[in-house]
Amino acid sequence: MIGFGRLGRVTGMTDSPISPVVDELWERRADLTPDDLDARKEVVAAVDLLDTGVARVAQVVDDEVVVDERAKRAILLSFKVLPMVEGSNGGFYVHDRVPLKTTFDGVRVVAGAIARWGSYFEPGVVLMPSYTNIGGYVGAGSMVDTWATVGSCAQIGRNVHLSGGVGIGGVLEPPQAAPVVIEDDAFIGSRSMVVEGARVRAGAKLGAGVILTSSTRVFEAETGKELDRGVAPERAVCVGSSRVKSFAGGDFGLPCMLVLRYLDKGQEHDKLALNDILREHGVAP
Repeated sequence: MIGFGRLGRVTGMTDSPISPVVDELWERRADLTPDDLDARKEVVAAVDLLDTGVARVAQVVDDEVVVDERAKRAILLSFKVLPMVEGSNGGFYVHDRVPLKTTFDGVRVVAGAIARWGSYFEPGVVLMPSYTNIGGYVGAGSMVDTWATVGSCAQIGRNVHLSGGVGIGGVLEPPQAAPVVIEDDAFIGSRSMVVEGARVRAGAKLGAGVILTSSTRVFEAETGKELDRGVAPERAVCVGSSRVKSFAGGDFGLPCMLVLRYLDKGQEHDKLALNDILREHGVAP
């Protein structure tokens, strides 16, 4: 198992469905412009694979976050070779290098939802008024709730609920850096922020307002044991907390994340059980 900081395991170049020509373009990226039509054709073809779900920036394989570096290179190259153009989709006006997404097969898209080309949603996703950036991937049965943001390259599993105002951070550079990964059946409470390549494992539940970064310290409430930084454990019910640290100027509370308890298998979708746990610990109304 890797440490879930900035870097994941990078795929071998033969593992990517994207053309190796992207690697050649990457080596001379400093000289590329929108006038390089052949380069633009290759990059558009690569990002189209992300847009249709044939390729994806990262996924969990054998419990490791595996990054397709070539996919990230294609996204970064798109900012070099695509010209600024005007456009619109569903009433939204844009003036950008990256157009808005136009294909949402089997996806419910509520008015006000915005997604950029190069993002992908499996059938059964529900998009409330929200924003998904290029490279983002959202699995079947998941909901991106009102004013939630799925940042560039963030990977969201199946049957996930990103509650209102949730911010899932984007990680574009360096190309080998692991993005934020939210695994299947997770719940991210309202106004929580998960950024810097942090990972929420399958079935984990984050209460409202949790801040989880790659360096956030994580503790078990019952044992005081410190767990892997930047990771919400599988089926863990987590809340934001603080720990006291002494400095020359006094004692101050630094943010951390606290695991209240672990759900049994089968409790993943039981929101009433989750609310009971939070109320028991005085962190829910």
